[in-house]
Amino acid sequence: MEKPWRGRIQDLRPMLAVLGDLPAHHPAYVYEPKYDGIRALVGLEPSRGERGITLWSRLGNEKTSQFPEIAAALARHARRLRRPLILDGELVALDANGEPAGFQQLQGRIHLTSGAAAPGGAVALILFDILRDGDTDLRDLPLTARRRKLEQVMGRVDGTTLRLSEWAPGDGTALQERALRHGWEGLIAKRADSCYRTAKRSSDWVKLKLVRTQEFVIGGWTEPRGARSRFGALLLGVYRDGALEYVGHTGAGFDERELRRVSALLKPLEIPQSPFRQRPKTNERPHWVEPKLVAEVKFTEWTAEGKLRHPTYLGLRDDVSPADVIREPEPKRGRAGQPAEARTSGAREKASRGHSRKETALALAAGDGLVAQLEEIERGSGNGAVVLPDGDRLDVTNLRKVFWPALGLTKGDLLRYYARVAPLLLPVVADRPLVMKRLPNGISGKAFYQQRGPSPVPAGVRVEAVEGDTEVPNRLIGGSVKTLLYMTQLAAISQDPWFSRVTSPAVVDHVAIDLDPPEGVPFSTVLDVARWVRDELSHLGVRGFPKTSGADGLHVYVPMPPGTPYEAGMLFAQIVATMIAAKHPKVATVERAVRARGKRVYVDYLQNIQGKTLACAYSARGSDYAGASTPLTWDEVDAGVDPRDFTIRTLPERLVQVGDLWAELRSAKGADLMSVQRYAGG
Repeated sequence: MEKPWRGRIQDLRPMLAVLGDLPAHHPAYVYEPKYDGIRALVGLEPSRGERGITLWSRLGNEKTSQFPEIAAALARHARRLRRPLILDGELVALDANGEPAGFQQLQGRIHLTSGAAAPGGAVALILFDILRDGDTDLRDLPLTARRRKLEQVMGRVDGTTLRLSEWAPGDGTALQERALRHGWEGLIAKRADSCYRTAKRSSDWVKLKLVRTQEFVIGGWTEPRGARSRFGALLLGVYRDGALEYVGHTGAGFDERELRRVSALLKPLEIPQSPFRQRPKTNERPHWVEPKLVAEVKFTEWTAEGKLRHPTYLGLRDDVSPADVIREPEPKRGRAGQPAEARTSGAREKASRGHSRKETALALAAGDGLVAQLEEIERGSGNGAVVLPDGDRLDVTNLRKVFWPALGLTKGDLLRYYARVAPLLLPVVADRPLVMKRLPNGISGKAFYQQRGPSPVPAGVRVEAVEGDTEVPNRLIGGSVKTLLYMTQLAAISQDPWFSRVTSPAVVDHVAIDLDPPEGVPFSTVLDVARWVRDELSHLGVRGFPKTSGADGLHVYVPMPPGTPYEAGMLFAQIVATMIAAKHPKVATVERAVRARGKRVYVDYLQNIQGKTLACAYSARGSDYAGASTPLTWDEVDAGVDPRDFTIRTLPERLVQVGDLWAELRSAKGADLMSVQRYAGG
């Protein structure tokens, strides 16, 4: 790492984070509070005394004179140093308790000039990175190594004016809870192995916002109404394709002093024509300005029309160029961003988004800590308790028990598989009643079905009565990692959910066409039938989603429109299955009697009766090869696959390569039920 330093601090730009959504616990990340202040690169040159202290904003504007107490504290610390340093941190205001406050509290510092007295209000510099130590460029080192170096050179900071950021490797749960209690903006999650990418906005650093904020360009103001002075609201925009797009207005967040200050800055910028691509309609007479000022604004959400909902002014920013202001992308909410319990419709909707390979890899890596605990228990006595991602605990026993004798796979192997794939599997079973097929002695022992939820169950395992279910008083309901692992502890190898949810048990989200071959029929024939199913569905303008069953068969799932009752969904599946059998009578059949099928693939539509189940996507199976039900692309179906390639050993790595192929089913357009009847009749 010893190499000549070639950069000057005034020419450097800090590494920036992207807006995203990760869990608050992830072994690959380090968590820090998201400080709401002014980003600063800090230069310390011990040989020059106070003149050797410089603070530079992310745009390269010097801030030293605006924070004289920070510069003085740095100069005192620099006396202990032997070599120049370049550090990265955040200038923040402090509240009455000495805790970091919001960006609004720094407004008095923004336009301070050299020689002016610093306004009242305590401030601090919170340091979180180091770029240079003497002539050594540290930016290529991993974050953890840079942090150790930062603590070595700055470890004796005063803790008041100069501080080091809070640092939570692998688990930011406690920080997140404090953020929620105290109204912080959010957290920053940084990959522990990330290098420092100067002037880059990198997904190695992710902003996990609890409050939506971003910068907006001011394109004008409106006349005040009533007793309001100076102006009524600021007219805000972002750049898109080189033009300023209007996104809304805000008059909230101002006191009289700030109204005067902002008004004085706006008046000299007034122009006759609107700077926005399309002139916005305003309630009061507008005044237009050159788009040279940037405001930070908090808001609740974006509307469907691309406007801000409930925006509130926080302050002006002189460290952001107007030309760089665009709409920040929506946080990506893939499996990595989902809580263990996804019980609400909103959580389910978010869980259906984002299934790229990178997101899937991050999601699967979130289970590494749980997998490590299970490995340690199996290496020991085979009995113990695991700490779940949300801090809850679950007792597990007999992890050494062999479930697949020919393969030597144990109950511990099955638990670890489910711990790995839980982020992808939990959205599939969320809110759905589950049937347990238990094999307490492994796949060579006797199996039995259990409809009723056990009693008692550990706290946190969801058991509910299903409306209209008069025969079974309560059932296990999917959606949490604790329920998933508890069922596995009870030797339920597969996950078998209803096609409906406990909140609407008579309404299906999808139907399935189950292709079940008799013994001796090759899987290539099953793939032929699957292609015919796809072709029939394409005539109807409907997309099917194929997956292996995890045993010998294949399932094709079809999304249904909202409010579809079981009877209507099954009728759809019956019509498609019957047409396949009619067109290909030598290969496919809908005959229920096993003897009548012969060597034909059974196209089963009867699994769509309420209360019936199929092993879901990513479920393990009790097949002799430890199969796992694996979503496929139609290209793979066309090319030909061997279902025995998809097992609890191999599926996690496949998911890293292909992503979550099943996520799209949850957001796909439902089939036109009338069209299938017209098609069949024609």
